[in-house]
Amino acid sequence: MDLGLKDKIVVVTGAAGLKGSIGETIVQALADEGAVPVIVCRNDRGIGYAQELQDKGIDSIFVKTDLADPVQIEKAAKVIGEKYGRIDALINNVGVNDGAGLDASIDDFMWSLKLNLVSFFAMTKYCLPYIKKAKGNILNIGSKVGLTGQGGTSGYAASKGGVLGLTREWAVDLISDGIRCNAIIIAESWTPAYENWIKTLDNGAEKLKSIVEKIPLENRMTTPKEIADQCLFTISNKSSHTTGQFITVDGGYVNLDRSLLTE
Repeated sequence: MDLGLKDKIVVVTGAAGLKGSIGETIVQALADEGAVPVIVCRNDRGIGYAQELQDKGIDSIFVKTDLADPVQIEKAAKVIGEKYGRIDALINNVGVNDGAGLDASIDDFMWSLKLNLVSFFAMTKYCLPYIKKAKGNILNIGSKVGLTGQGGTSGYAASKGGVLGLTREWAVDLISDGIRCNAIIIAESWTPAYENWIKTLDNGAEKLKSIVEKIPLENRMTTPKEIADQCLFTISNKSSHTTGQFITVDGGYVNLDRSLLTE
């Protein structure tokens, strides 16, 4: 299916993670559709990722940005706006489940909010003039933790709950501009970060097995490519009348009847 994303300027935050991470996978999927991914991240891997795209003839750039710093975000939006003049879609993807729980310091909790929630607000705020020029749209990457809780990660849970609230708020705020805003909710996805976490556990294999068994559809984890494909469809005009929605890509992990887990 041609999603009509050719030459569309799509900004993706947190997109310079390890190969196979959700952000990096979104960038590659966008490139495959002929879009122009703009990588906004603090990790210098973005230099190589942008160069790979440029070598393919895609006018992509990497804008190195600490997404916990609104001042840097404002500068990044200006750089993007000056180069392209418009933004067809903003994908707020950055997120770190940092384990800032009730035993964390207030500073640690606030840092978690800055990275995982305030960055979404700041990117949207400063990119909005360019989104309006293109009559583009906004897609926020959420997490089941914002709906279900997880334990031991108050900062991340509060942030991801806030992301869902902002998604609906912005859908209302921007409806008169014809700008859509939606959220993708992720549960258990086999990313490099997830794999690295499993490796830190003494009983990693058993833990992974217990998680996978609880995913109703096919008893497997969601792939980053499946998430990327849903993202691309949602920002495309194929989803032109979808706004204010929480789209859960998780094999039924969060919402389906628990009786499905009974062996």
